[in-house]
Amino acid sequence: MSKNGNLLISLDFELFWGVHDKGNLNQYGDSIKAVWEVLPKMLSEFDQHNVKCTFATVGLLFASSKDDLKKHLPKNDPGYDQGKLSPYHLLPNINSNLECYFAPKLIDLINRSENHEIATHTFSHYYCLEKGQTKEEFDDDLNAAVSIAAEKNIDIKSIVFPRNQINENYLPILMKNGVTSYRGTEKSWFYAPDKGANELLIKRLFRLLDSYINISGQNTFKVNKNNSGLYNFPSSRFLRPFNPRLRIFESYRMKRILKGMDYAAQNNEVFHLWWHPHNFGRNQQENFSALAVILEYYTFLNKTYNFKSLTMKELASKKMGNE
Repeated sequence: MSKNGNLLISLDFELFWGVHDKGNLNQYGDSIKAVWEVLPKMLSEFDQHNVKCTFATVGLLFASSKDDLKKHLPKNDPGYDQGKLSPYHLLPNINSNLECYFAPKLIDLINRSENHEIATHTFSHYYCLEKGQTKEEFDDDLNAAVSIAAEKNIDIKSIVFPRNQINENYLPILMKNGVTSYRGTEKSWFYAPDKGANELLIKRLFRLLDSYINISGQNTFKVNKNNSGLYNFPSSRFLRPFNPRLRIFESYRMKRILKGMDYAAQNNEVFHLWWHPHNFGRNQQENFSALAVILEYYTFLNKTYNFKSLTMKELASKKMGNE
């Protein structure tokens, strides 16, 4: 039986810029530093299974040093009411642990493969729903992200919004900057984009439960262009990192993902899986074992149903070609 569904995988590649407002390097440093080991391993696993990936990369990572970074800063900083949300207050103190802030060599490693896409995760891990920031500041930030990538001959076509804070009013800015697709969120209320301060414990609890038991459905989808003229490729499932305390439920976590992939393959739909490279920094053996199961199941679905792995850029281009 031949179908033609698709697997999307997008990774939020951010290093310490993605968690600087949540804690310090004493809390996150080991998992952040481990990305230098984890990411090449992921690339190897992807290539072995002919799986493509979209690496949504924070623009700050393209810089090679603090001085280099200063040359690429946007015109205006985000004017968050909560000043700690802006990463720029870190700059004076970046004198060590540079591998937690800059990753041009890892970006080059990704870019050498024709299978993968480098997309943007904004320049500064920009929060589009937080109070104080403006549309103009987001435009400056996105322009900086596109510009610093262009210096490596990378044409940015896709975006993943940090913390999934999708601001519908900002979508025209994406098109202005050449972006054609973004990763949306699942339809259930507990995945709806919101400000960090509004992230209720009950929503986080439901998302955790949904990783193990089917609460929100399979969250697969057929691709349609929305009213903004962009393609929204919503998340189907977050690949939650292995948790030793939930070890006995591990089979449920995996079945939840594999059933979603199977449903997409048999119904000519898209299954969109995502995570952060630093999620694999701890419990690496268990996390890579889970990834191997997923990729091997993709191989089965590819052979059985013609289920194909694409990047976000490729899927948008494919759909535009069919219009």
